[in-house]
Amino acid sequence: MPQQPDSAPGSGSAPDSEPTPGYRTLDARSLRGLAHPLRIQLLASLRHDGPATASQLAERLGESSGATSYHLRQLASHGFVEDAPERGKGRERWWKAVQDGTSFSPELHNNPDPAVRGAADLFLHEVANIHTQELGTWLGTAREWPEEWAGSSDLSDFTLQLTPAQLRELNDKVHELIESYHGLSDEGSAQVRLHTHSFPRRATD
Repeated sequence: MPQQPDSAPGSGSAPDSEPTPGYRTLDARSLRGLAHPLRIQLLASLRHDGPATASQLAERLGESSGATSYHLRQLASHGFVEDAPERGKGRERWWKAVQDGTSFSPELHNNPDPAVRGAADLFLHEVANIHTQELGTWLGTAREWPEEWAGSSDLSDFTLQLTPAQLRELNDKVHELIESYHGLSDEGSAQVRLHTHSFPRRATD
């Protein structure tokens, strides 16, 4: 099950498995409310880096504060973000993410409503774009990290011959392993992003 970038080092649930606590499973209405590139980026930023104001998010994402304010209110109306009054001072309005992550059901991609299918396409492509950007940032800055981090990172791909049931089982096991590391915060740790992509391809003759 594809996931919206989250605040924890892990993705969550595979297709048809139980959602991870703290994750929200999208329905058609909430998907349409989230499916905008800036809204997805705003939500990811709040999940990764914690509460922020519209102005701070605008500077971080290279947008105007008017645009970030508008889209934060839209996210709030769909229950993705909320006020963080404990962080505010005076008239400053701080925002925080409500959930740790977002689960996407494959049924949304095949919804009979073309508007829902379009929102699903946008959502999935934006998640893929964010993954690509994050990987590019790492490759461009890897030398700035201690050697032990560069040596511990991974950029691998594999080709397997599987049935749909076997692929689902593999995804379940991978996600279960990732979740077993959720919540760790040992000395010397850093926030780690881990992407998982698994999909069939047509072999060439």
